Amino acid sequence: MAITLTSLSDLAAHGFDDIIDARAPAEYAEDHLPGAISLPVLDDAERARVGTIYKQVTPFTARKVGAALVAQNVAQHLQGPLADKPGGWRPLVYCWRGGQRSGSFALILGQVGWRVETIAGGYKAWRALVVKALYDAPFPCPVVVLDGNTGSAKTEVLNMLPARGVQVLDLEGLANHRGSVFGHRGGQPSQKAFDCALAMAISRLDPTRPVVIEAESAKVGECRLPSGIWKAMTAAPRVAIATGVAARAAYLVQAYGDMVADGARLVRVIERLRPLHAAERIETWQAMAGAGAFVDLAAGLMQHHYDPRYDKHRARQEARFVEIEAAGLGPDDLTRLADQVAEAVRAAI
Repeated sequence: MAITLTSLSDLAAHGFDDIIDARAPAEYAEDHLPGAISLPVLDDAERARVGTIYKQVTPFTARKVGAALVAQNVAQHLQGPLADKPGGWRPLVYCWRGGQRSGSFALILGQVGWRVETIAGGYKAWRALVVKALYDAPFPCPVVVLDGNTGSAKTEVLNMLPARGVQVLDLEGLANHRGSVFGHRGGQPSQKAFDCALAMAISRLDPTRPVVIEAESAKVGECRLPSGIWKAMTAAPRVAIATGVAARAAYLVQAYGDMVADGARLVRVIERLRPLHAAERIETWQAMAGAGAFVDLAAGLMQHHYDPRYDKHRARQEARFVEIEAAGLGPDDLTRLADQVAEAVRAAI
């Protein structure tokens, strides 16, 4: 049987034991349903081969070749990852459109005796729900933006707020990026995977309560923010953390330990700023990086690169603005700061 999903929350409500993505590995890698495991009935090369036969020979020949490959691959799954599944196991299987690949897999699983179901419309139907939630519907919650100059510990404070009863949306966490030219911290999700994770995070929010979102540009690394979220952020009241350059520089060196530990990478990233600054300044920063003068480098980057851009952006903002002064950014300072931000968020809405 095929189930029809009408909202993002429907998936959890059905309570399947496992969600199986029967598509090829490359399709799964680009995006998949939350929690889905990859058990392809055709690998990438096999899928390409069957598609070529379909176009260049006949659809019948393609289906015959495809059926043999599907049977072989499903047999491997039954003898491998599915070998220990009990009789009451209840899986959900999907493919791109909910057609032959998931239907073939589900037919075999059903013959074993498992209570298997598929998704009407497959991944394509799920993607349509994600797009509707992010791009067609208005953002569901009142938004408060957590602002502050680079190095003011916004992300750390943001992640301290749920313990204080404040709901948050961590865009940098979802995008696996710290939101600046120095913010790379490993591979980012594809845009579709980012959309999916973002839509699921939003679906879990309480629309009657404000949500705090860290100030970002329209892109977090290479992940674009949907226009609805961006519009909500630009119109939202702001709570900004204010602290001195020295405290922020020391905090940045600690927070970007991975960058500090890789001098060659740091020099390469500084090189990317060359179109924006005089050659002498770029060379001074690169020399600081090479000499291990990381606090001085961070201070210079903030004073000459980040802070001027932040001030220019702030001048364009017309939303309500509350500033919280922080004497420092040590552990005790951050605890006090999180308390103050939580209080300010409640007062802002």
